[in-house]
Amino acid sequence: MQIVRHIRRAVRAIIPPTLFLGLSVYFGWNALHGEHGMHAYHTQLQLREQALQAQQDSKSEQIVWKRRISSLNERALDADMLDERSRAMLNLAKGGDIVIPYGPHEKLY
Repeated sequence: MQIVRHIRRAVRAIIPPTLFLGLSVYFGWNALHGEHGMHAYHTQLQLREQALQAQQDSKSEQIVWKRRISSLNERALDADMLDERSRAMLNLAKGGDIVIPYGPHEKLY
């Protein structure tokens, strides 16, 4: 009888701390590795930083494209400069233009 009493006393002394320790380990592991744990939070922060960087890149690209589009407005183009540049690119001249030929090693540009 006394052995049974010692076994019961030992079981009553061991089970509650073991259960408490098991619950503590379970909740601790979930706090770190669970679906809403610290590692998941760190991953979400990295994804947020990537999204903010992508947003900033897209805004800067949008500004560049808006500037390019606004320069295509007909009021933004100077007709004389456009005519001069197109003739230079096409290697053409008007009838009254004076043409000064350059040598083969003397380049204008």
